[in-house]
Amino acid sequence: MSGAHRLGTARELNQPYGGTLVNLRIDPGRAAELKAVSRDLASLDLSPRQLADLEMLATGAFSPLTSFMGQADYEAVCAGMRLADGRLWPVPVTLDVPQKFAEKISSGQSVALRDGEGTLMAVLTVSEIWQPDRGAESQCLYGTRSFMHAAANQLLNASGEACVTGKLEVVELPLHHDFDPLRRTPAEVRAQLARRGVTRVVGYHPRHLMHRAHVEFTKRTAYLNDAVLLIQAAVGRRGLHDSDHFSRVRALRAALDHYSSQVAQLNLLELSPRHSGARGVMWHAILHKNFGCSHFIVEHDYDDQGEGATGNPLYGQYHGLDSVTWHAQEIGIQVVPFRNLVLEEDQPEKLLSPRGASRRMKGRVRETSHEQNAEIAHWFSYPTVLEEWRKTLRHGFTLFFTGLSGAGKSTLAQVLYARLREQEARPVTLLDGDIVRKNISSELGFSREHRDMNVLRQGYMASLITRHGGIAICAPIAPYANTRAQVRAMVEEDGDFIEIYVATPLNTCESRDRKGLYARARAGLIKQFTGVSDPYETPVNPEIVVDTSLQSAGEAADKILAYLMAQGYLGRGSTMEAEPHKVRHEPITLWTSNSGSLPQTLPSGDAASFPAAGKRLHK
Repeated sequence: MSGAHRLGTARELNQPYGGTLVNLRIDPGRAAELKAVSRDLASLDLSPRQLADLEMLATGAFSPLTSFMGQADYEAVCAGMRLADGRLWPVPVTLDVPQKFAEKISSGQSVALRDGEGTLMAVLTVSEIWQPDRGAESQCLYGTRSFMHAAANQLLNASGEACVTGKLEVVELPLHHDFDPLRRTPAEVRAQLARRGVTRVVGYHPRHLMHRAHVEFTKRTAYLNDAVLLIQAAVGRRGLHDSDHFSRVRALRAALDHYSSQVAQLNLLELSPRHSGARGVMWHAILHKNFGCSHFIVEHDYDDQGEGATGNPLYGQYHGLDSVTWHAQEIGIQVVPFRNLVLEEDQPEKLLSPRGASRRMKGRVRETSHEQNAEIAHWFSYPTVLEEWRKTLRHGFTLFFTGLSGAGKSTLAQVLYARLREQEARPVTLLDGDIVRKNISSELGFSREHRDMNVLRQGYMASLITRHGGIAICAPIAPYANTRAQVRAMVEEDGDFIEIYVATPLNTCESRDRKGLYARARAGLIKQFTGVSDPYETPVNPEIVVDTSLQSAGEAADKILAYLMAQGYLGRGSTMEAEPHKVRHEPITLWTSNSGSLPQTLPSGDAASFPAAGKRLHK
């Protein structure tokens, strides 16, 4: 490569796409104002994909977008991969809502955007409500309307009938308890690189894992361009039942050990995938430019998921590479082709053309026998990567949190869920009380009979998870001792049951009440409310007791993990250090939690002649 392209010719990092890094997060004063009035606003609970999109918009990863798209931008992007003003942008980013919700709001009205547990994330001042044409969108983005294509199926069957847009004010970002050091915004990544004096960055977006060929190619690319390597793994979900990212991130961390710390760094993108072929390639190139990348590695069949179970290429082997190369100058990034390279046996550092060897490198590792795994680790991948990907599973157990509303059960459960997923290969399932009621028990009321039925349903799901070797985490109020005993009995037929009593005092729970439930109960507006007009039966002999008015949720989670390790539920050798506890079913008290409120979390197809997307409802 000529000296004109080497490090030192650029004086600063590559500029964001559009010239300015968007930041939609508002100052604390304005955030407090919006929180105060949000109780009186129409509320929309965002899906996992919408939360991921909101985070990407808020942090500038989607620069130059400043909100979810309106109809003009949507139609222009679907038809020609450009915004209405002509700038290249290949993928629609819209906020879909149910038709009934759309009919209840109007232009100029403010809408509170919340996560699945009701925490205020942002306020949208509506400027437009409109109806998309999902069939035409699917054809333009994916080249198909077949339900066998996972992304098309998501679009056609899991999207709201209408879309809204307007001014977006982000109050807070979604909270992530997992892999915190690896989650950096574009501004944070840029600041890190600038402090190091870096001006040239090679971006790489691994489709799945990284094996020997990926590591050797990316190393060489960074060296030849006098650049650092930024590996960005997408971990955003499309829906509640997406496969987890925890095993993949652990495997990517293991691959990172084969680089110098000065050469490569790993960052996680809360990006919900679309799998839209060439459009996806160009989209990812734009996102990486926003993180400061000057170069972007593109694999031979990038973002081509195939159509359903057949796995046949849907977009063409080099379609994505050709498309992004054609638009690279307009995007402002240099494309580095990563064609269908192979590894010469016994010479893992030597990359050859497809004709030069017999063993092709693929992005995924399929389940194979132990003997086959050993052979694969020799020539295909690294033993540590495969070890993280396929750890031996141990028997299952259920962690059952119980306590008053506002005690901190959900936050503790979420922190523990994230910590376990960071360290454990076994499946971990969080059965949050509010979310289970919304999705599994929505027809139930709040009589004692119905509350018992809701808790027993959670218990049954937990028993199935435990029976099949998983870890279930339940976080209902579960006020009645007899019902908790029934759940314990169900779970202990096939595994272990660990009851965690969150003994936060009632006055603390009331002071944290963001939804106003206690005030409404004391005013007589809510009948049979636990702790006010209905009793909470304190557990007699729980395995663990915590009080979240005295220590942080993180400290409480650490103590619970120490208990699990000491009792043999978790393996040794992890970064979590156990404290000694002698007797298995003897309860321990871990006074734990937080001052103030606890945080809440739980060209692809032909695009010519895209039709008008239907009537405008409001403008």
